[in-house]
Amino acid sequence: MSEIGERYRKVAGQFTQRVRSVPDTAWDKPAPCDGWVARDVVRHLVEWVPGFFKGTLDLEFPDGPSIDDDPAGAWMALSDALQAALDDPEVASREFEMRMGRYRIDDAIGMFCIGDILVHTWDLARATGLDEALDADEVHRLFEGMEPIDELLRQSGHYGPRVEVPADAGEQTKLIAFTGRRP
Repeated sequence: MSEIGERYRKVAGQFTQRVRSVPDTAWDKPAPCDGWVARDVVRHLVEWVPGFFKGTLDLEFPDGPSIDDDPAGAWMALSDALQAALDDPEVASREFEMRMGRYRIDDAIGMFCIGDILVHTWDLARATGLDEALDADEVHRLFEGMEPIDELLRQSGHYGPRVEVPADAGEQTKLIAFTGRRP
């Protein structure tokens, strides 16, 4: 198992745990992302990740259940496909072109998907009243990688303005605030 495969397994596992723990009555609760409800957090990942890879290579994403009917099942269909790609050395090492350069599938999942899943784990937990604690090693890795490219990230439109937090705030709080969310 590759390092990225293990990291994915850990972060996706935490998201899966939250998805499976959401009470049926909580899927329509507001999420920290403006205009989203809890279900939309899952919808974003289930739609964005396959779209990210679409047309770049022959990575297959099976159709899962509808997010509206079965958010956990929809997430698991995507997550299982990503983990299978990472667990297969031939697939994980395939390279593809995208506008930001040439990437191996495993590196692209590590750079673009794991961090998104990590932050959205917090979003889902915050929306539904579940445990908001994130993996400290992944929080550190993501925050350390994002801080130097702050301006570029803001220009992308994917993050709102950084929210100010006390200097002695924990790293998870700083990461969440960095992404424009109110911890």
